[in-house]
Amino acid sequence: MPADKNDLNRYGIRVLVVDDDEPHAQAVADSLKRINCDCTVSASSKRGIELIESENFDVVVTDLMMDDYDGLDILERTKKELPDAEVILLTGHGTINSAVAAMQGGAYTYMTKPLDINELRTAVEKAATRVRLIRRNAELNRRLDEKFGFEGVIGNSPAMHKLIEKLKNVAPTDATVLIQGESGTGKELVARAIHQNSDRKNKPFVPLNISALPESILESELFGHEPGAFTGASTKRIGKFEYAIGGTLFLDEVGEMPMETQIKLLRVLEDRKITRLGTNEEKEINVRLVAATNAPLQEMVEEGSFRQDLYYRMQVVTIYLPPLRERRVDIPLLIDHFLKDMSKRYNKEVTGPSRAARHSLMEYDWPGNIRQLRNAIERMVLLDNDGILDLDDLPEEIAPLEYNEEEAAEHLAGIGLGYDQLVGQPLRDVEKYYIEKALEMTGGKREEAASMLGIGERTLYRKIKEYDLKN
Repeated sequence: MPADKNDLNRYGIRVLVVDDDEPHAQAVADSLKRINCDCTVSASSKRGIELIESENFDVVVTDLMMDDYDGLDILERTKKELPDAEVILLTGHGTINSAVAAMQGGAYTYMTKPLDINELRTAVEKAATRVRLIRRNAELNRRLDEKFGFEGVIGNSPAMHKLIEKLKNVAPTDATVLIQGESGTGKELVARAIHQNSDRKNKPFVPLNISALPESILESELFGHEPGAFTGASTKRIGKFEYAIGGTLFLDEVGEMPMETQIKLLRVLEDRKITRLGTNEEKEINVRLVAATNAPLQEMVEEGSFRQDLYYRMQVVTIYLPPLRERRVDIPLLIDHFLKDMSKRYNKEVTGPSRAARHSLMEYDWPGNIRQLRNAIERMVLLDNDGILDLDDLPEEIAPLEYNEEEAAEHLAGIGLGYDQLVGQPLRDVEKYYIEKALEMTGGKREEAASMLGIGERTLYRKIKEYDLKN
């Protein structure tokens, strides 16, 4: 596997060698360094466990028989603290029972002394390759989740927690969903999240914006047509419903749909069949419908501009996306998310925004919602010249506000982002308090809490245990 080998040579293999026979441990480490291993040696099992709890390793090579803790204890602790690391057990007292116990505990392999050093090197390389592959797949899944999963629906406000819980319940079903919210609130993102977290995720997700199409071709786009169905229809066309068979059809701005098309859509939803324009032949379809609108459909029903029966048929489940001004607590998270994304996209190291700029961004009402915020951060990053997003980088429509530390703290406290007056309290109590607050704000999500606190996830895990926090 040349690609994996190159990967290991580029990044090195982090190996922990644990053996209370220090000369033997050092000899093992020296031999592994020749294949580009970054080795740490521990001459005691107790110290080995401390290293496992505080650092990251790809492979742990440990003796089986040691004082304080044996190799099986090292194996158990590694699998708990470093679940994707591999463990190789060494012993001069090989027995069938100990080998079975090691493999049942999740050891990568079991080797007896005296060691064949080439065999050990091969085992370490193969174990590290497996670790890299697991981590690479985990990173890919994380990125997919960020783009398509519920993690992509960013927010820690109570409204967003409630929304995500609703999405988790709705996504695995085939229920028709109506998403309502102002322009720019992320309706298509939510629709994609529903699709990606359903059994249909390996089938097409087909979006169609109703308002972007002239009435004359809308039905052709939805249902398809046969040659000669109307002037200019020289070839057969497959409609969006057919393209989406087995998957999800997302109809955006459904409130713009003409009345005649509404009647045909209702029939499709009830019969699960479509008829291409220019033919009487019906075709069965298996498509989930997710619709979205920023229009007040209930009012349109009362006015007679939207069919009541179609409205009730589409709102089996209704999801409301609140505007950004109603969930200001989420703005800092969104800013940081977009800043990270744009810095990477434009290959710029940008710090910020400053407290004053963040205050102005928090106070702005964002009529264009998340879309407008994203565009604003992109523009700030793109045009920034000094590496710091400050008041001079704000878009023209966002007026810089006079920043007062005391007033800003009171305002942030009012929306759940404040910092309390803990001056004079023991540092341990301050740290414990803010860890609790971060976990509370993130709904117990350790990765988000660690990012908010500026510490590693494993460090946060140790702090949770140290302070006996419920999580």
